[in-house]
Amino acid sequence: MNVRRILEIGGLVAGVVLIVFGVVAIYMGVDARTTVRDSIKQEGITFAEASDPAVAKHAPQWAGADVETGAQARAFAKVMREHTLESSGGLTYAEMGRFQAAATPDDPKGTSDPALAAVGENGQPVANPVRDLWVTETALTTALNMSYMAENLALFGIVVGVALLLAGIGFVILALVVLGVRVPRSLEVRRGETVTAVPGV
Repeated sequence: MNVRRILEIGGLVAGVVLIVFGVVAIYMGVDARTTVRDSIKQEGITFAEASDPAVAKHAPQWAGADVETGAQARAFAKVMREHTLESSGGLTYAEMGRFQAAATPDDPKGTSDPALAAVGENGQPVANPVRDLWVTETALTTALNMSYMAENLALFGIVVGVALLLAGIGFVILALVVLGVRVPRSLEVRRGETVTAVPGV
């Protein structure tokens, strides 16, 4: 087996492998994207109307619509953050104390000093409810943002699959057309000889 034949076979094998990988990557990407969207739909999340300032700011095009895609999930996460900031007076989780302050129970800032905290019926400091709201918001928005990331990763997988598929087809064509071409002996030109084309040959 000569080198040309080895290269031809190698090119065909590489092309077939790339085509298989490309098809598998496309299938996995489409399946992952469908799974993400189905999971989002199951939650039954719906945007508020455009009269909501947070919706008007982050998702005016989806006002009143159901959340069904990764992009919509990300926008809804931004809306949730706006609502939580409104509830906390603009304070984030790290800017609030763990406990409700005894002197100012309505102040979302609270306190982290147990001695200054409001005490419940069990004699323990009362947790800051607004800070707890941030914990819930963070968990939900993280899940929504993960949906956005997962959908984009699935899309990336589809793009990579298409690239592998095209590369595999290219390898097969290269192996067949460039390396696989055989020149008939009747058309070979030997050095110093003149070949005259004969019709029908």
